[in-house]
Amino acid sequence: MEWLVFLKGLILGFSIAAPVGPIGLLCIKRTLGHGRLIGVTSGLGAATADALYGSIAAFGLTAIAGALLDAQLVLRIGGGLFLLYLGYSTYRLGLATRSTAVKAESIPRAFVSTFFLTVTNPMTIISFAGVFAGLGIGGDSGSYGSSALLVLGVWSGSMLWWLLLCGAVDALRERLHLDRLGFINKLAGLVLAVFGAMALASAV
Repeated sequence: MEWLVFLKGLILGFSIAAPVGPIGLLCIKRTLGHGRLIGVTSGLGAATADALYGSIAAFGLTAIAGALLDAQLVLRIGGGLFLLYLGYSTYRLGLATRSTAVKAESIPRAFVSTFFLTVTNPMTIISFAGVFAGLGIGGDSGSYGSSALLVLGVWSGSMLWWLLLCGAVDALRERLHLDRLGFINKLAGLVLAVFGAMALASAV
């Protein structure tokens, strides 16, 4: 049944997004500093990247997958350097503002940055390909309709996680004092920098 294919994708997307890593930390930090909209927009960038890689695996686009895997060294270095930059800039923020105003240019920047960070991990394709093969969907083993439903489910599951996470963080946001937000910024900056250093080390 087609709805089962979507449900499988939903569960898979939620499971992939849920572990807290650099993207999760970035969404939490942005939700605390700028509100739910920026946090969810950041999550949307990650979910879109997951859906992109899921599409490559589901539709059997082996040439694209191979090219990305061949370029994984460059992608990891780029992602690692970007994480170091985010860590440094986050640490320098000091005390976060309590303003809920969102600058128009902040929304596309929030989306693009998390999309870039997620897409610089091409090993995600292997994870999707393995899971899809186990489900008997994708590539030559399933129809294009089933593959499309699976990818839609992956995107929906990932977005469900980011909506829940950012909603919960936003609910706690009003209870935090400025000094605590400043400490969170500094801690988040250090952790992001560590993730960046780990990405560079893995590339080496």
